[in-house]
Amino acid sequence: MMQLLNDIFSAANPRHQSTGFNTHWGGEKLSFAEYVAATRDKLRQAHAKHADENADENADENADENADVEKIIEGNAPFELRPPDENKEGLDKPYLRGILLVHGLTDSPYFMRYLGDFYQAQGFRVMAILLPGHGTQPGDLLNVTWREWADTVAYGIDKLDAEVDEIYLAGFSVGGALSVSHSLLDKRVRGLFLFSPALKITPRAALANLHKLYSWLAPSAKWVDIKPDSDLYKYESLTKNAVYQTYLLIKNLTAQLKVQPITIPVFTAASVDDVTVDASATIQLMVSASHPTSHLVLYGNDLEKKPINFSAEKLEWLNSAFPEQKILSSAHTAIVLPPEDSHYGAKGSYSNCQHYFPDDMEKYEMCNKHPQRMLQGEITAENLKLGVMKRLMFNPNFSSLKISMKKFIESLP
Repeated sequence: MMQLLNDIFSAANPRHQSTGFNTHWGGEKLSFAEYVAATRDKLRQAHAKHADENADENADENADENADVEKIIEGNAPFELRPPDENKEGLDKPYLRGILLVHGLTDSPYFMRYLGDFYQAQGFRVMAILLPGHGTQPGDLLNVTWREWADTVAYGIDKLDAEVDEIYLAGFSVGGALSVSHSLLDKRVRGLFLFSPALKITPRAALANLHKLYSWLAPSAKWVDIKPDSDLYKYESLTKNAVYQTYLLIKNLTAQLKVQPITIPVFTAASVDDVTVDASATIQLMVSASHPTSHLVLYGNDLEKKPINFSAEKLEWLNSAFPEQKILSSAHTAIVLPPEDSHYGAKGSYSNCQHYFPDDMEKYEMCNKHPQRMLQGEITAENLKLGVMKRLMFNPNFSSLKISMKKFIESLP
C-alpha cells in the first residue's frame, strides 16, 4: 500500500507528464472523418506508450491494459452518427438538423454516447469532439488552454454546417460553458442542450495559476488532486492549469452574458445538490432564457431548494432520492448516463470513491470492494455523514430525461 501511495503522489510518475498526443488543437484542416481517425491514432499511441512505460513494474496489470486498449480508445475517441430516417433530409444540405456534443473537464466522449444515440434517433446528424488534453492521461492538461477547447468546438460547428440546415449544441459541465459561449458568437447555432453546465465555480480558481511561481521546484504543486486514475474514460487526477483555464472560460462567458442575453431555445438538466459547479448560476441562466420553449429539468429532494421564479411549463422538478436503490441525491456526474451503462451504471464495473483518497484509505477500500452495498449520491457534507458512499455516476431518471428532451425538440420552431 505504501508503494502505491508513493507512486500516486509522485509528480514524476509518467501519467503526470504530457504524452505529447492530443495536447493541443491542430485539426482544423481535416474532414471530420479524418479528425476522428487521426485522434484515434493519437490515443492508440498515447496508451501504448503508457503501457510500455509500466511494462516492467506492473506486468500483470499491463497485460490487462493491453487487452483493453481498443476499449479505451473507443470510449475516449470522438465519434459521429447519421440519422436513419431519410425523411430528415435538409432543404439545401444532406440533413435538416445536426448537433455537436461537447464533454466536460477530465471527461471524454464516452459521457456523450447515450445522448448521441438519442439525438440520432430523433433525426439529428451527430458529431462528438474530444477536447485537447483529454482522452490520454492527466498530464496532458498541464499546458492546454481554454481557447484550444473553444477552437475545437468552432471546428465541429463548421463541419456540421457543411451538412445540416440547423445546428444545435449539447454540452456537459465545461462542455456546457463552451456551448453557451459559442452560441453567443455564432448565429448559426439554433438551440442548446446543457447538462450540469459549469457556469460558476469557486473564486479560489482565480489563484490556481500561482503555482507557476514555485512548481518548477515542487512539481506536485501543479496539481489540485493526484489520485489513482483507475478509470478508463475519466481522469481522476486534476491539474491546477485545468482549473485555471475553466476559470478563464467562465470569466469570459460571464462577460459575454452581461452584454448579450440568450434568446435561442435552451434545454437544461442539473442537480441542486451539485458540488462541482454552482447550480444557482444554472437556475439564473434559465430564468433569463427568454425563448418560450426553454425548459429546465432540476433534480432535488429538498423542496426548500426548488426555485419559485419559474412557470410550471418551464421548470420540471424531479425527485432525486431513491431509498430502495440507496440513492440519496443526484450528482454533478450523474446526469448524462443511464442506469444500464455497464461501466458507470447501477451494476457498473467502476466505483467513484475518490473523495476518500488518500485521507481515509479504510473507507476508500471499503467503497471499492463492496460497491453494491454503498450509499450513492452527491458527495455533500450532509450525505457523507450518513455512511460510506460512492459518488453517483448514473441518472435513475434517464428515461424521463429523454421524454423531456423529445418534447423540447418537438416544440422547436
